[in-house]
Amino acid sequence: MELTWTDTLDIAISLDEAHPDVDPQYVRFTDLHRWVTELEEFKDDPERSNEKILEAIQMSWIDEKD
Repeated sequence: MELTWTDTLDIAISLDEAHPDVDPQYVRFTDLHRWVTELEEFKDDPERSNEKILEAIQMSWIDEKD
């Protein structure tokens, strides 16, 4: 399955699997952006992200941890 910036929940699940010991509440957006673009399934343009998208991914990841 290919991931794009709009797949916030699927990205959050993949990030949780890739970084299980990380508390997403404290991840900087610069790191979050890099980690998303490094996901093997991620196939979108890295330049298409913005703060709103990164925040949605972070919030989904926090929800996944709970």
